[in-house]
Amino acid sequence: MKPFRPPGSKKRSNRQGEQPIKIALRHQVLARRLIALLAAFGATLVGAAAFAASPFYRIEIEAPSPLRDLLKTNLDLARYQSREDMNDDQLKFMVATASDQVTALVSTEGYFTPVTSITVSNDGDDAGNGVKLVKVIVDPGPRTIVSAVDLGVEGPVAEQDPQRVAAIRSGWSLPAGQPFRQQDWAAAKDQALQTLQKTRYAAARLLTSQARILADQQDAQLSAHYDSGPGFTLGELQISGLKRYPASIIRNVNPLTPGEPYSVERLLALQRQIQNTPYFNNVIVGIDDDPAHADRAPVKVQVSEFPAQRVRAGVGYSTDTGAQLEGRYSHYNVFDRAWTFDSQLKLEQKRQYGLLELGMPPDTKSFVNSVNLSRDRTTLEGVDLRSVRVGMKRARSRENYDTAYTLDYYSDQLQQENGATLPPDTITAPGVHHALVPGFSWARRDVDNPIFPRNGHLLSVQAGFAIKGLLTDQTFTRFTGRYRRYVPIAKRDLMIFRTELGAVFTKGSSSQVPASLLFRAGGGDSVRGYSYQSIGNEQNGIVYPDRYLVTASAEYQHWLNQQWGGAVFYDVGTAADSWSSRQLFTGIGFGVRWRSPVGVVNADLAYGVQKKQFRPHISLGIAF
Repeated sequence: MKPFRPPGSKKRSNRQGEQPIKIALRHQVLARRLIALLAAFGATLVGAAAFAASPFYRIEIEAPSPLRDLLKTNLDLARYQSREDMNDDQLKFMVATASDQVTALVSTEGYFTPVTSITVSNDGDDAGNGVKLVKVIVDPGPRTIVSAVDLGVEGPVAEQDPQRVAAIRSGWSLPAGQPFRQQDWAAAKDQALQTLQKTRYAAARLLTSQARILADQQDAQLSAHYDSGPGFTLGELQISGLKRYPASIIRNVNPLTPGEPYSVERLLALQRQIQNTPYFNNVIVGIDDDPAHADRAPVKVQVSEFPAQRVRAGVGYSTDTGAQLEGRYSHYNVFDRAWTFDSQLKLEQKRQYGLLELGMPPDTKSFVNSVNLSRDRTTLEGVDLRSVRVGMKRARSRENYDTAYTLDYYSDQLQQENGATLPPDTITAPGVHHALVPGFSWARRDVDNPIFPRNGHLLSVQAGFAIKGLLTDQTFTRFTGRYRRYVPIAKRDLMIFRTELGAVFTKGSSSQVPASLLFRAGGGDSVRGYSYQSIGNEQNGIVYPDRYLVTASAEYQHWLNQQWGGAVFYDVGTAADSWSSRQLFTGIGFGVRWRSPVGVVNADLAYGVQKKQFRPHISLGIAF
């Protein structure tokens, strides 16, 4: 490949005697050109500054606040006052047409009889030197009010779903008695049409609409008539855009049933199910709304695929485990059969975690089967816990529910960070402990917004057991549950309640149960005001895990705007070997909330009542 050379340039001479002279001459020419450019640029800046300091005219607008903002944004006199090419003729033309412009603009807010006065004066000295001042005074007059609304809905919906027609009439957003605004009028018509189109009547349309304005009487009479068209049902999938992956991936996660009524929400459910798989970065789902083919209309799915391999990395910080560095490599088409391979490595100051996972594509029941291997080491509260886990999983993720069946083998070693022998009254005995645990987990999501929920609840439960002798040191049963409730208060306030329960049941001692299956409390998502996993079986300043866990929290949030808010909270909880030996720990505090693109970031300052200490809790991260 020849090296790139700018057009018109010539190849340098290879003769050594010519190079110094040519280089020196070239430098002199470049220096002269640079000086000329700088001089021209400086002159341009001086001229621009002089012009900016002396515009041709300036404008003042006197009108009620909302209308003043509207006129400043859209009136030609306001928009062009900084133009460099302005002259007297152009200014006279804009002044002559400004009254008509004002009438057209304020009529969109319901003011159809405004009175506008415009004056042009010299804002300079007595000799006439200076900037012209254009003053626009607007008296909008009385506002037009909606006096009557005539809504009509024709087509099969009138007989098949009269409740829908009633909902359109009762939900009309610009009723009689409200001020007329063009924007509200357009929004009301669109909302009624969307109510029709959202379920079953995909070809619904607006037949006629009219806003009859009696300007002298400040009266608006509205009329809108719709045709529902036939009821649609959904047919088979028509998939396009696939290159590497089989169509069975999409068909296997499809929640739709051929013949069911058309629904926008059901199509969105299919879209979300496809996007939950790791294969596609963009999904478009829709139907052909031709009324002639309303019965079993084909569902058209257009996808674009992720690259077969992805590498991601990130850095972050958490008050629980410290600074972190994370890397991840994924391959989504192993064996050219859409098997997925995922590897993760997370290095934190107090935790090191690695994962290898190989999964199959979804089967005909939407389940994904996978095998995994992970190693996790934490050094927290004087405890060095190392856990190796090998397992198999069969999991399915639906719109509101997640279900998983697991079989995991644990091999854990717990010791003091200084290597000293464990005290005799700790729950876990010295050495390596094993367990083969069949398990089941289930989660339900019922929130109004998956990223920024304001109403609804989240529930998850996990259960597992192990039998001594089957690759297990001690027979036990384990249960955990989490619940979170969101309760909106007014428009900007929110209450969040959460609780977590955990228990390990054994007939005898639990000292042979792998420590990673036991519990400690404390930290940002547990009891704030205490360091991460600092609540448990404390011996000589070292905190060991226990058999039982209970935490609860109540938090009140007030949002100042769409991005920033504040919170106050009360946390309580404990981890204990028995309920009779429990000691409850309480944390209170306040914090700042920020809605980041990926969720709410919490920055809290909490006071641990029992330990009489203040502790910050914050989670930050930057992915790249």
